[in-house]
Order: sequence, then structure tokens, then C-alpha cells
Amino acid sequence: MTQKRSISFTTVIVVLLALCAVAGLLVWQTWRAQTDTQGRVPIGGPFTLVDHNGQTVTEKSWPGQHLLVYFGYSYCPDVCPGDLQTLSLALERLEQDNPAAAAKIQPLFITIDPERDTVEAIRDYVSLFHPRLVGLTGTPAQVEEAKKSYRVYAVKREDESASDYLMDHTALVYLISPEGEYEAHFTSNTAPDEMARRLGELAG
Repeated sequence: MTQKRSISFTTVIVVLLALCAVAGLLVWQTWRAQTDTQGRVPIGGPFTLVDHNGQTVTEKSWPGQHLLVYFGYSYCPDVCPGDLQTLSLALERLEQDNPAAAAKIQPLFITIDPERDTVEAIRDYVSLFHPRLVGLTGTPAQVEEAKKSYRVYAVKREDESASDYLMDHTALVYLISPEGEYEAHFTSNTAPDEMARRLGELAG
């Protein structure tokens, strides 16, 4: 009996090690698939949208700036306002600690809900957050192109009515370099102080 238990235990260990190796390989392959030949993460890229003042802008409208980009929508009840508040607090703290670095960062809010987020709606919404936050909207096709550039997931919830719906979406803050390359991202769990510190390192 003892020998059989020993063999069984060894087999389990071997299987677990094999599964760990396979899992590690899959993670590595997924990361490799998400990077280009130079090892860069292909997040960010061209877009043409309309800002909250009604002016057409592109990703090149802020030359020399790091773009701090968040995708959301003004009807979002909790996640979006929470993330934008964190972003705003981080920028305020960076402005106090390292104003030169803060001046190199342009925060952007890109709607995933252009049907309801008109220029006027976006203007009212971004006024609730950091004074330099620029709100962007556009046609559904323009917004879709921006989402593709940033690999953003966003869909309407099927159980909501046509006029009063919520949306499931990626909730990340992206930092894009002045050269248009991905630098970092922040989650809803990132504290304002940590975001400010990291932004200072990258833009300082």
C-alpha cells in the first residue's frame, strides 16, 4: 500500500509541474503575440475625434506630450468617475511635487458611447474632474477606430433598455509616449500617490 501511495503522489507532482510549464508557455506566447518585432506593446495609435469644444483632433494634436488616456462614458455610474477621480488626484499631486513632469502630460477621456456622449455632454462631464482633462467623442466609426488602436473592449449590456443602458468596458488608464508608444497602464486599484510617482518617473 505504501508503495502505491508513493507512486500516486509522485505522479501528481509530475502532472502539476507539467501543467505549470504549459501555463507558463501559454502566458509567454500570449505576451509575445501582443508585442511587435522590437518588443513593444502595440497599444495606442492613430485616431481622429472631436474634443469637448467641438474641434477635430488627432493623436498628434499634443506634440511633445505624454498622453494619459482613459476610455469610458459619462453615464457610467461608478467605475469611470472613480478612475477619473484617481487620475485627477494623481495629476494634482504630480503638479505639486514635479510641475515640470506634470506639464508634459495631457490627460484624455475618450467616450465609448458616442450615441449619448455628444460634445455638450462630454464638456459637462470632464468639467467635474481635472481642469486639463480633454473629453473626446466622434462618430461611432471614429470611436471604434480609437478603441481598436488601444485594444479596448466595450459592449452594451444586453439586459438594459435601448435608452437607459450600461456598458461593460476595459477600465485602464494608458500612458503613451510623445513618440506614440505604450509606456505604462494603471488599473482601478492603483492609488493616486503610486500613479503620480510612476508618471513622474516616466515624464520627468
